[in-house]
Parts: sequence; structure tokens; C-alpha cells
Amino acid sequence: MKRIYAALAVAMSAGSVLIAPAHAAPPTVTPSPGYDARLQEQRAPATVVYEPVVPAQRPVAPHHPKRTHTR
Repeated sequence: MKRIYAALAVAMSAGSVLIAPAHAAPPTVTPSPGYDARLQEQRAPATVVYEPVVPAQRPVAPHHPKRTHTR
């Protein structure tokens, strides 16, 4: 009878281990304060306001007088 209770206790403890969520994370997954700060800087809205550029006026070529045919 003691064997049955021992086997039942082992099975229940193994089952509870499989059901419990894991809280461990590898060191590459843990948050880094420097990395988080860089992400916040990248995601922050840009404060630089760009003004529209006015295209430069091209110089107007002198107008040639129209030729007339004289007879």
C-alpha cells in the first residue's frame, strides 16, 4: 500500500511541475536599461520641423523677335 501512495505522490508532483508556468528566462531575454532607452529615443516623435523649400527662380531667356517675311 505504501508503494501505491509513494507512486501517487511522485506522479502528482511531476504533474504539478508540468502544469506550472516557467518563470526563468535566458540572459539574452532579460531587459537591458540601455537598450530600452535607445528604443525610446528611436520611437520618440521628431521635434525638428522642416519648412518647405521654395524652388529657385530660373532666369528667363530673352525673347527673340518674330521674323516677318517682307516682299
